[in-house]
Amino acid sequence: MSELSDALRAAREAAGFSLSRMAQLTHYSKPYLSLIETGKRRPLPEVVAAYEQALGVPIGGDAVRRAHEWLVSDSPTAVQRRSGRRVGESLADALDARVVELRHLDDVVGSADLLPAVRQELEEAQSLVRNGSYVEPIGRRLLTATGELAQLAGWVASDAGRYADAQRLYLGGVSAAEEAGNDSLAAQLFSSLSYQIANVADPRDALLLARTAVTGARRATPVVRTLLLERVAWASAKTKDRDGTLCALDAVDDTYEQRSTGIEEPEWVYWLNRAEIDVMAGRCMIQLGAPDKAEPLLSGAVATYPEGHSREVALYLSWLAESYARTGALDAATATLERARGYAARMPSTRTDDRFDAVEKLLPPR
Repeated sequence: MSELSDALRAAREAAGFSLSRMAQLTHYSKPYLSLIETGKRRPLPEVVAAYEQALGVPIGGDAVRRAHEWLVSDSPTAVQRRSGRRVGESLADALDARVVELRHLDDVVGSADLLPAVRQELEEAQSLVRNGSYVEPIGRRLLTATGELAQLAGWVASDAGRYADAQRLYLGGVSAAEEAGNDSLAAQLFSSLSYQIANVADPRDALLLARTAVTGARRATPVVRTLLLERVAWASAKTKDRDGTLCALDAVDDTYEQRSTGIEEPEWVYWLNRAEIDVMAGRCMIQLGAPDKAEPLLSGAVATYPEGHSREVALYLSWLAESYARTGALDAATATLERARGYAARMPSTRTDDRFDAVEKLLPPR
């Protein structure tokens, strides 16, 4: 409790907010917050969430520690049975279909527009789990859908630059996945968080999370394991671990070849194909200082990508532009970056903005 109280106070002071201002932002009284920050009252989860929302930073959510707790714990399925309307197959089917619909909308709808819808759907699913009445198999389905919605909400929030929100959503989704007994989904949530951390925080933490996800996904199908290994490769590349990156990329290729029509994959890996694998390999090559090896991988993948997926095309073109810039082909880099900007204008994203800034720094002033 003392450590969390200290963390709340330190985060407030780092933001330059007085206790009075924090009371205004969180709608808790100043005396109450004073008791919490001095360790005289226990910080409730909703108070921590209010601080995180007001300050825009994660507090007390040690993702690495949480990942290892998940890995070593053996939590049984705990389906909540509450009084209320009994939930049957038809409602569970409808929720599953809605999750798929929202996931595919992320391909073509910007994060600012999609996030409110996903958050609302997640809140409704959480309420259903808490208050609904259902048999155990339906409960597992509801919890799985809740975990999938949390992953999607976290992904969309991260794309919008709301990293503290994304981390909370990912870790909340892990709890639902654990209750559902779905270790592959829990691994996907930790892996998604690893990807965010690799991009905006300490890649060493990201690498530990990514490796934990791979180890914990005891029943992962080949394509799911491929995705988890890709996140290991990316975090390894961000830490400049050449051998680790190449080893992970080899494992990605080997694992992807194990896929089979006889193995049912979860719907949330529908997008992972050879082009996506080549894009990740190309990005890793750039991180390792081998942009000449990245260009053919990236150009080939971009040529096959659906133009309607504007954000992804913009992102992948930005990496292609970087590969050109780092090999001295500045005219090609400039032209490719302009193409990327055209796609990004259709589907704004914090990720594309950050990528464009990074590539722009490699080009001569205009």
